[in-house]
Amino acid sequence: MAVEVKSPITGNVWKIVKAVGETVNEYDTIAILESMKMEIPVEAPISGKITEIKVVEGASIIEEEVVAVIE
Repeated sequence: MAVEVKSPITGNVWKIVKAVGETVNEYDTIAILESMKMEIPVEAPISGKITEIKVVEGASIIEEEVVAVIE
């Protein structure tokens, strides 16, 4: 079952830490967002394999936008 990982804030994608195909554990950082000079990690809500990364570094995203998909 696929789980969408959503952004907790509106901001910019500063860095993508994990890649498609990588296995992650619950709470692993998938990407780091930047908002008002603060770095906010986007963490995996479950353990699994990343099947999609839906953002690119430098992109602006809004709160609740899908960042990645984990199966």
